[in-house]
Amino acid sequence: MAKSSIARNKKKEEDTTFLRATGRRKEAVALVRISEGTGSIVVNGKEYKTYFPFFELQKSVEAPLVITDTRSALDVSVKVLGGGVRGQAEAIRHGISRALLLRNADFRKTLRSEGFLTRDPRVKERKKPGLKRARRAPQFSKR
Repeated sequence: MAKSSIARNKKKEEDTTFLRATGRRKEAVALVRISEGTGSIVVNGKEYKTYFPFFELQKSVEAPLVITDTRSALDVSVKVLGGGVRGQAEAIRHGISRALLLRNADFRKTLRSEGFLTRDPRVKERKKPGLKRARRAPQFSKR
């Protein structure tokens, strides 16, 4: 029994080196871990530039790190689920921003002014009965 408790304590000590945060956008949820390192960003086990092949999405993911000038000092590891490519990128941006805030509360003003701390509340509207989609009514026929 002593060995298992020692192993658990070591795991707890290792976990304190990470800061965890969750970012959300539409249906996408990003679980973000940041730690001291060399500036690598890994998304679902892949380098973020291969996971997001579009330059605009890459810039969106790294924007909080660039604005706070911590791009080369921190390693970011992300597990992202659900949604589309853009929703995932913005969920990661939200998660990184929240994790940076845990690391240094002085970043709040900078991140807030860029809008990175605000969770975008827009989601798909539910379908209503009698309609084809949320608001699309069947075509009217006079006869």
